[in-house]
This record gives sequence, C-alpha cells and structure tokens, in this order.
Amino acid sequence: MRTLRDRLTTVLRSYAGVARSPSYAPLWLGQLVSNFGDTLHYIALVVLVFEITGRGAAVAFLVAVEIVPVLLLGPVAGVVIDRFSRKALLIGSDLVRAGLVLSLVWPQGVWHAYAVAAGLAAGNAFFNPTVQAVIPAITTPVQRLAANSVAWSTGRLVQIVAAAVAGGLIALIGTDAAFALNAATFVVSALLIVRLVIPAHAGQVAGGARRGLVRYLADARAGLRFAARDRFVSRLLIVQAVASLATGATGALLVVLAERHLRLAPSGFAWLIGAIGVGALIGPLIPNALARDYRDARWLFLPYVIRGIGDVLIAVFTPLPVALALLFVYGLNTSTGMVVFNSTLQDTIPDAVRGRVFTLLDVTWSAARLLSLAVGAVLVDAVGIRAVFWLGGSLLAGAGLLGLALLGRYDFRQESVHPS
Repeated sequence: MRTLRDRLTTVLRSYAGVARSPSYAPLWLGQLVSNFGDTLHYIALVVLVFEITGRGAAVAFLVAVEIVPVLLLGPVAGVVIDRFSRKALLIGSDLVRAGLVLSLVWPQGVWHAYAVAAGLAAGNAFFNPTVQAVIPAITTPVQRLAANSVAWSTGRLVQIVAAAVAGGLIALIGTDAAFALNAATFVVSALLIVRLVIPAHAGQVAGGARRGLVRYLADARAGLRFAARDRFVSRLLIVQAVASLATGATGALLVVLAERHLRLAPSGFAWLIGAIGVGALIGPLIPNALARDYRDARWLFLPYVIRGIGDVLIAVFTPLPVALALLFVYGLNTSTGMVVFNSTLQDTIPDAVRGRVFTLLDVTWSAARLLSLAVGAVLVDAVGIRAVFWLGGSLLAGAGLLGLALLGRYDFRQESVHPS
C-alpha cells in the first residue's frame, strides 16, 4: 500500500512534468505572471474605492460593475471563442487590459475606477473561458488534473507574495505602483502566449470569421440547447447559481469584514487575502494525492459545505488568528473544488461547444452574484456585516448539499452527448 508520502512525491513529479511541457508551459507562466499583477491590482483597487467613499456599498458596487460586462458579453464571447482563433483572443485580451490598467496610474476619481473595472471584466469575459477551452487541446487526459492543479497551486503561491507586496506598496507609496506593475504583467503574459502552439479547433477550421449575424444567433441557441439537454451541465448550472448567490456578497465585502468585525486597517485586508492564498496553495494536492478518481460529486460539492460552515464561523469569532485559520480552510476548499470543477468540465464538454458552455457558466454565476451583491449592499449597512456572512455561509452549505442530491449518482466518466 502506498504511503501518503509516496503519493505526494508522485503528485509533485506530475506537477513538474506538466510545468515543463512545451505545449503547456507558456500558458502556465503567462497566467502565473498575470496572477501576481491581478492580486496587486485587486487589493489596490478595493482599498482605493473604500478609502475614497468610506462605504461598504461602494465596494459592492465596484464588484457589480465588474459583473455587468460578463452578462452583456457572455453570449457573444462564447460564440467567438468557438469560431475564431483562440490564441489571438488570448493575446488581444491581455493587451487591451494592459492599457486599461495603466490609465489608473493617473486616477480621475471613483468613476474612473469603476470604468476600468468594467473594461477589465469585458476582457476577462473573453480571456478566462478561452483558457478553459484551450487546456484540453494542449494537455492529455492524464495531464489534465495536474495541469489545472499546478496552475492553481503556483498561482496561489504568487498570490501570497503579491498580497504581502501590496500591503507594503499601498502603505508606503499608494496604489499607483500596483496598477503600473499589473499593466506590465499583462504585456508579459501576451508575449508568452505568442509562443503557445494551439491546434485549430473545429469552428475555426469551418471559417467562423465569415459567419453573419443569423449564424451567430443560431450558434448561440445551439449552445443553450446543449446545456439544457446535457444532464450534468443543466444541473450544475442550478447549483452554481445558488453557490454564487451565497458567495457574491461575502467575497466582495471581505474588506468590510476586516475593518468592522476584525478591526483591521484597510491595508490589513492583504493579510486575509494571503491566508486564503496559503489554503489555496495546498488545496489542489488533496484530490491529486487522495482521490482514486476525482470525477465524483463529493469532490465537487463537499468543499461548498465546508466553506459555508467557515463563512458562518468567521462571523462569530473576532481574533485575527482564528479568522486567518478559517480563511485558510476557505482557500483550501475553494481551490480543491475549482481544480476538480475545471478538470471535470474539460473532460466532459466537447470542443465544439466548450467556449459557449464555459461562458454560460460565467454568465449564470455573474447574474446570481449581481443579485447577491444587491442584497448584501442593503444588509451590510442595515443589519451589519456579520449577518451577511451568516446568511451567505448557510446558503453555500445548502448549495453543496443540493449538488450532492442532484448529481450524487451521476457517472462523470460517461461520454457526453456531442452536438451535431
């Protein structure tokens, strides 16, 4: 019987192998560099808006501004990802976002922060689902869980470092340096993706650029039909909507929890992000080392239950060490769930509709998140931040139980129905 040490050694070797793979390494390194800049940017932008306005609702509105472009562009983005060069989409999204972020070095007020946040979200609406669509084309089935895991683990390691750097930058010289550095990381990511070899996919070969509006609408409807008829995707959409409704407000208002419940300075918010990052660094090791087959409903949905309980507990306890421990578990479960989620979908969804399914999941998540923010913005100033975390944690645990009820007996290894 293999010991846990042997299993971890095997996992780390698989990590090293996929990280050295010439077909995957440029994408992984590009994401790694970009994650560093994104963490700096996120902390700096939240602190900037909160310091300008002093209101939790203003922070919630910032996140809402990031959601609207996803809702508007998601249906378009899905078709574009399935019909055009995915490599060109990745590079273009990086360069556009670099220009937007650089403008914040000369901030013009809170409206400017909101405008840039909306522009970045528009770029993310194309970039993030494209990455998910590309990974199955540049990895083997055996590499897939390791590829997603190494991206998450190393990304969280970078998040920890960036969170510490962000606190120092904000305290010493303000937010400008963080924004400038983030712009540079987008450019570096684009240069690395230039080296990436991505095979042409079915829609691109068929001449997606020549398709008119009628055909675009038909393609969008085909993606919706696939999602509605596929047992896994249709039920997963329901669970994801409930989970997003639970976490939208709590995730956006963590900075408010830090100040009003934990009594930290605004820059102390970086410590909370760092604790989440430590947990997220370790989380992907769990399914790689312990799961005989990660394609199981328990690996998908039990992390929701555990994180939900943690959100309730963090609203109860005020000592910083306890909060950091709970956020460590938060990161542990989030990353475990995400690497299994991404790997399972990449295994299950056919390439012809992969862009549309991933963008549909993004749109569903974002719509429920927007509703959660609207409710949370009212509750945080009316009844307090603790009530927001109590409610959100309870609902998230319920989402995990719902997922187990709907998909607990689903065979994740069965072949999905491919669209014609």
